[in-house]
Amino acid sequence: MRVVIQRVKSSQVAVNGEILGKIGRGLNLLVGIAATDTETELDWMVRKCLDLRLFPAADNGDRWEQSIQEIQGEILVISQFTLYGDCRKGRRPSFSDSAPP
Repeated sequence: MRVVIQRVKSSQVAVNGEILGKIGRGLNLLVGIAATDTETELDWMVRKCLDLRLFPAADNGDRWEQSIQEIQGEILVISQFTLYGDCRKGRRPSFSDSAPP
C-alpha cells in the first residue's frame, strides 16, 4: 500500500463538474492498493495516518505536534492506482502490481 499525504486547508474531488467529495482543514490522501495488500496492511496504514503529527499546536505555529484526530480535521481519500505504475521497461507503464478495481 502506498499513500501520499497532503495537508490541506480545503480539498475537493469533482468529476464532470460534479463535486463527489469535499473537506475543510485536514488531510488529502492519495491511496494506491497493491494486489497483495491485506486488511493487516490497511489497518496499519489507517492507524499511521491518524496518528502522524502533521499539524502545528495552536500555541506554537512552528512545530508539528498534533494529529488529524487532535485537531478534529477531515480526511479525503482518493483512489490512485497510478502509485503502482512501473516505468522501468518500455514506454508504457505497467499497473500489474495494483489491486483490481
